[in-house]
Amino acid sequence: MADTPDLDAIDRRLLAELQEDGRIRINELSERVGISQPNCLRRVRALRSRGVIKAIRATIDERLLGYEVVSFVTIQLDSQHQSALQAFEAAIMPLPWVQQCWRLSGDADFLLKCVSTGVEGMSQQLRQFAALPGVRAIRSFPSLGQSKDGPLPIPTGPG
Repeated sequence: MADTPDLDAIDRRLLAELQEDGRIRINELSERVGISQPNCLRRVRALRSRGVIKAIRATIDERLLGYEVVSFVTIQLDSQHQSALQAFEAAIMPLPWVQQCWRLSGDADFLLKCVSTGVEGMSQQLRQFAALPGVRAIRSFPSLGQSKDGPLPIPTGPG
């Protein structure tokens, strides 16, 4: 983990607590970690400004909002030139049903996590992907359910 920022034991404990409950109040967080409230707030702000904490957001159950199908879609492009990769990324950015986009190495260039209200919606999404310039192959993998969504393991280190 060469790019791991310097995190002391308190930073690691803060991160672990925040992953469990991103809405925890500073007074409770400082108590759990064993530091003063001002020091806790300063450290959390520093972790945000350093980019260690990217965002704090709610995890919403897709199905309760009517998205019955969660699928994973691999996309292979005709070209792996930087301009082709960037053009594909730019084309999918405005698509709200594409929840995540991962650039890959290997047989596929991208892995997308998508949501749709049903099989017909997923089919329409696949047709939209096929219509994008440079798309050579598409494979879709509808999910049968999620087994795990765990927190990121916090690396141990000095401090």
